[in-house]
Amino acid sequence: MIKHYRLSFIVLVGLLWPVVSYSANWSIHYPRPINENDIRHEYPLALLKLALSKTGVRYSLTPSERILLQGKAIRQLKESREINILWAMTDNQREKDLLPIRIPVYKGLIGWRVFLIHQAFSDKFSGIDDVEDLTSLTALQGAEWPDTKILQSNGFNVLTVPEFPEAYSRLGLKQGDYFPRAVSEALGELNARSLDPNIVLEPSLALHYPAAVYFFVNRSNPIMARLIETGLRRALEDGSFDNLFVAHHREALLKVDINQRKVFELVNPLLPKETPTDEPALWFDPQKHAPATGDNP
Repeated sequence: MIKHYRLSFIVLVGLLWPVVSYSANWSIHYPRPINENDIRHEYPLALLKLALSKTGVRYSLTPSERILLQGKAIRQLKESREINILWAMTDNQREKDLLPIRIPVYKGLIGWRVFLIHQAFSDKFSGIDDVEDLTSLTALQGAEWPDTKILQSNGFNVLTVPEFPEAYSRLGLKQGDYFPRAVSEALGELNARSLDPNIVLEPSLALHYPAAVYFFVNRSNPIMARLIETGLRRALEDGSFDNLFVAHHREALLKVDINQRKVFELVNPLLPKETPTDEPALWFDPQKHAPATGDNP
């Protein structure tokens, strides 16, 4: 009987979705940026707007009234409080607590990691030949980030902080050897923040592990999930998703130049088995997505 009701609900959602989604005025609330220098929201919001524009619905996007750190934001979304969408790296627990839209927001670029370091430590990295050399150093990471568990499971020594601004403070004070940041994050943060001028981008190394940032909604909101997934799929099909991705990350991809770095491959034990790794169009390819030097922005 339970299975019968569940099937009936799924069928009903499928039948009503076009009527409900197109007639509604969608009020979407997302976590407010930590501060005015926090540019991490720019690309996900642009992608969300693109996806919604592909569906033709009326919508409004509003940040939460207060700042919500990632762990708090996840708990609030799970309880349908303050926000009704967020974007975060996926793992099994998050997919259990929330409803994932399984199209990687950053095309997996979030799993390509370069290092921000204090320039006084440059010599520590010039002689690194393998992962074991890195594990003898101390990485800085957020306490509630999946990346922390991924690094630790691969034998890395990790010093955790509540949120990423403190990681930069620690780095400037030499209280950590390096801060692994996604290619999509590192350069923008260096340019946007008033950082210690001694913090620089390490020029020759990178880490890679399969990882995805998804849009998540509350599990009781499958209609919103389907709406956004439909828009993302349409953007993938007409090429506007990739165009937006390259436009937002062109400078970072050129500056970081993954193809010229020594890349250490790591295992991600947190990656859910439902991750669509069999769809190449969803994922960053260093050869395909690296812009030519002469390309126009």
